[in-house]
Amino acid sequence: MKTLKPILLVVIGVLFTMTSCRTEDDLAIDPPVEDTIQANSTVANLMSNVATNDGSFDNIIDNASCLSVQLPVTVTVNGIELIINDDDGYEDIEDIIDLFDDDIDSIVISYPVTVILADFSTVTVNSDAELAALASNCVGENEDDDDIECIDFQYPITASIYNENNDLINSITINNDNEMYDFVDDLDEFAAVTINFPITVIFADGTTQTINSIQELENVIEMADDTCDEDDDNDFDDDDCDNCTTNDLDTVFADCAEWTVDKLERNDNDLEDNYVGYVFEFNGDGTILVTQGANTFNGTWEASGSGNNISVTINVTGLTDFNDTWNLHEIDQDPGEVDVDLRLGDDRLRFESDCSSDGSIDDSALVNALTSGDWYVTFFFDDTDETADFADYVFNFASDNTATATDMSGTTNGSWSTTSGDNTELGLNLNFGTGIPLDELADDWDVLEVTNDIIRLKDISGGDGSEDFLTFEREPFDGGDNGDDLAAILTDGLWIVASYTEDTDDQTANYAGYELDFDMDGTVSASNGSNTNNGTWAVLSGGNQMALDFGTNLPFGEFNDDDWDVISVSATEVIIQDVSGGGGGTDTLTLQKL
Repeated sequence: MKTLKPILLVVIGVLFTMTSCRTEDDLAIDPPVEDTIQANSTVANLMSNVATNDGSFDNIIDNASCLSVQLPVTVTVNGIELIINDDDGYEDIEDIIDLFDDDIDSIVISYPVTVILADFSTVTVNSDAELAALASNCVGENEDDDDIECIDFQYPITASIYNENNDLINSITINNDNEMYDFVDDLDEFAAVTINFPITVIFADGTTQTINSIQELENVIEMADDTCDEDDDNDFDDDDCDNCTTNDLDTVFADCAEWTVDKLERNDNDLEDNYVGYVFEFNGDGTILVTQGANTFNGTWEASGSGNNISVTINVTGLTDFNDTWNLHEIDQDPGEVDVDLRLGDDRLRFESDCSSDGSIDDSALVNALTSGDWYVTFFFDDTDETADFADYVFNFASDNTATATDMSGTTNGSWSTTSGDNTELGLNLNFGTGIPLDELADDWDVLEVTNDIIRLKDISGGDGSEDFLTFEREPFDGGDNGDDLAAILTDGLWIVASYTEDTDDQTANYAGYELDFDMDGTVSASNGSNTNNGTWAVLSGGNQMALDFGTNLPFGEFNDDDWDVISVSATEVIIQDVSGGGGGTDTLTLQKL
C-alpha cells in the first residue's frame, strides 16, 4: 500500500469528511481543465525531475549523482581530518587534493553516515561497500540521468485540490524540492489538482521567467533540459571556472605584472624545471614579453569564450612548449598569489604571480650578496645528501641575471632571478639547463637565510611534499656535517625564548623566566624554577631543519614540530620558523643565549 506524504495527510482527512452534496457554503469552482495536473502526465514527470534530489554537488565524497551524504560528515583527506558542515567544505577537500599534482589522493569517510536518495528518503550507511551498493543504482558517470538541474522552481508555490464534485477542498503551499517531489508523487490521490499561476522558474545562469500555465511550464522545462553542464561526472575539479569570463583573465594579467611557470606538463613530461627564471608579461594589447636573464622572447595571447569553455591561445617565438590553444581551467586568487591554470587533455600549464603592483620585491640583500664573488654548494639534500655531486663546481652570478657553473670539464651557462617565495617572503629561481647534476638546481627556491657568507634555500616538492635544501657558501665543501655547528651552539650554555609569534600573535610573554638547556643526548629541559617542561630535540637535514617535542607540556608543547626551518644561526641567536601546510600561518621562534 502506498505511503502518503505528511504534506497531504490533512487534505486526505478533509476528503473523508466531505459529502457528495454541495451546500450554499461549498466552493463550487470547477478547476480549469487546461491547468489541471494529471498523475504520470508529461508535465508531472518533468516537474518531478526538476524537484528530484540532485546528488552531484558532493561527488567528490560519494562518486554518485543520484544520492548525497547528509551533513555534517567527517572525512580524512590525504591524512587531514575535515568536518564538512556546508558546501564550502567540498572546496576545502579539493584544495587539499590540489596541493600536489603527482601524489595519490585518498578520501576516507567516517561511518556511519546518512545518505539522502533521489526521492529524499534517507538510509544509514555503515561502510564503503554499502555506499558503493547504493551508488550502483545511479546511471553511469557521464550518462544522462532523469534529474533536471538546468531549471529550478522559485518557492513558495501554492496548489489547489478538488474532489470528484469539483469542489475546492484545500490549498497547499509547497516550500522546497522535497515537498514538490512528494506533491507530484501523490497526484493520483486526488480527483483534480491545479497550480496557482503565475509562478517563477530560475535557470542555471540565474535568470528567471514567469510562467502562467501548465502548458507553458511543460514547454519551458523541456527547453531548459540539457542547456547547462549538470556536472554529473566525478571529475570534481572540472567546474572551477563556472563563472569565469575573459574579463577576469584580462584583469589578473593587468593587475599582476610578472608571471612564472609553476607547472608545465606536455605528453607526460614535466617541463617546468626547464623554465625556471623565465618571467612572462601578458599585456592588454594581446602581446607577451618573456624575459630570461638577458634573453627576451616575444609572442601573443588571446582568450575567447565563457565559463568552463574559455580558450586561451598562446604563441611565443622560440618557446614551442607553450604554443597551443589551451582551456582555462581555473583562476585561483589567494592573498599574495594568483594562479592561472590551463589544460589541454592531459597536458597542463599553470602560471603564478605574487601580484604585487610592479612585480618587485625587497631583494637587495640577496642580489648584493649573490652577485659579489664566487659561491660553492656546501649542502644539497634531495631525499638524500647529494652535496658531493657539486664539490668541484664554482658558481658565479652576474648582475644581468646570467650565471655560470665551472668545473674541471668546463663552464655551464645558466640564469637566476628573484621572486616572491612560495613559503617565504623571498624566492630565488635557478636554471643551469638539463645537464647532470646541475639540472637538480633548476627550481624556484624559498630563501631561508642570506648573509654575505651564506645563502640557504629550501624547496617543497610538488610531487610528494618532501623538502629539498640547497646551501651556497664562500668556501668549498669540506665533507663535514653542517648540522654540527647548530648542535654545538645549542648545547653550549643556556637559552631563553626571546620571541615567539604565531602569525601576528605575539606569545613571547608565556615563556618569560624560562631557561632552556639543550643536551647532546637529544633531550631538552625548560624551567622557570616552579615549572619544568622536558622534551627532545634534533638537528636535521644538515642543519637546515630542527625538531622539537615537549609532548603535552605547556607552554612548550606549542613548539612541537618535526620540521622547523632554521632561518639563521649565530653563537648567541638561533631563529627557526614553521609554515603550516594548506595556506596556514607562520610560527617564528627566536632563541637567545644567556
